[in-house]
Amino acid sequence: MTSNAQLGILHVDMDAFFAHVELLEHPEFRGKPAVVSPHSNRGIVLSATYEARALGIRSAMSTAVALRQVPNLIVMPPHRHLYTKYSADVMRIFRDFTPLVEPISIDEAFLDVRGATRLLGDPESIAKQIRTRVFDETGLTCSVGVASTKFVAKLASDACKPNGLLVVKPEKVLEFLHPLPIRALWGVGPQTAKALERRGLHTVGDIADTPERTLVSALGESLGHHLHELAWGRDSRSVVAERREKSIGREITFDNDVTEVDVLKRTLLAQSERVSSQLRDSGVECRTVALKVTFSDRVSVSRSRTLELPTAVSRTMYETACELLDTLLGEQGVDLSYRSIRLIGIRGEQLVPAGAGDTPLWGETNETWREIDKAQDALAAKFGRGTLKPASLVRGPDERGIDESAHGAARSE
Repeated sequence: MTSNAQLGILHVDMDAFFAHVELLEHPEFRGKPAVVSPHSNRGIVLSATYEARALGIRSAMSTAVALRQVPNLIVMPPHRHLYTKYSADVMRIFRDFTPLVEPISIDEAFLDVRGATRLLGDPESIAKQIRTRVFDETGLTCSVGVASTKFVAKLASDACKPNGLLVVKPEKVLEFLHPLPIRALWGVGPQTAKALERRGLHTVGDIADTPERTLVSALGESLGHHLHELAWGRDSRSVVAERREKSIGREITFDNDVTEVDVLKRTLLAQSERVSSQLRDSGVECRTVALKVTFSDRVSVSRSRTLELPTAVSRTMYETACELLDTLLGEQGVDLSYRSIRLIGIRGEQLVPAGAGDTPLWGETNETWREIDKAQDALAAKFGRGTLKPASLVRGPDERGIDESAHGAARSE
């Protein structure tokens, strides 16, 4: 770790965010093992209280498995609009301390407070002020790691959860870092961990003590160099205040595997409506439409198509997704009666500001669908989303499965 590194990078992570937001609405469940999950026989745990975690319950666990493990587990349905609201409130508080805020997901962010120390005190004092304001104004708790790099700040917040504060001074970085397991290093997944452990490397200190050329030989130039740098506490990335979503999408896991193409396409219609609406609400259009399908054997396949012009028109997204589905099923030679579909999703990618593309020469049909989208947006603003919808969606596909929507990059707590 370089001696001139300056303390002042914060990683703020909300504690069991979805679960704790739900507890604000249901204080009677406080202190009890509880999870947030759609009510379904194929639900997954989106978030778990620390009382549930103490009993072995984790995010992404099957809800059915969690209930077998903890029969008295409380299951709270998700309310995404609440998470969006509280996230906006928390990010607003962060920006009151510094303009250098980089949201990583709905419930965590990096902050660079080095420019605020003359007015607000040292980084530890600022971290304490942030934690106090978040709790006073939202009723939620957060954990804060303070360090001189993003990497160490993130590890520090992980180490002090829940509801904690940990400062790792530059001269203490290696003392903090080297005893940690190798999985603490960004870029070390299960397979990389196995490869390293086969070579007798189990801690970050073991990685640091290994010559870089040996790591490069074992893992390749990029990853070997990356892990060597992190193992010595070196991370040159700065906090980036502006962060655009890379994609907006929706996906759904069906309660029962689907064998009918018309059900799949009706689902794609609903998803196209919702994704295009999110695109318009965000003031962006997508250049690429992507389709994801997971079969009953858990094999996932994706296909995408880049459009001639960016779009946020629901009908364009729907027709493109249907064409991708037909192509995918044809390529795979799928007989749905033998290989049914468990999950389907659509995503708009390569986002650009609305109107940034060439001026389209809209045909009459496309212009009609643009006007329908505008009408839906106007009604949604006044009466709520879903007031106007295609007739085929009056009995919506969302009633048949778990909506695992994703706005930008997904995140597990």
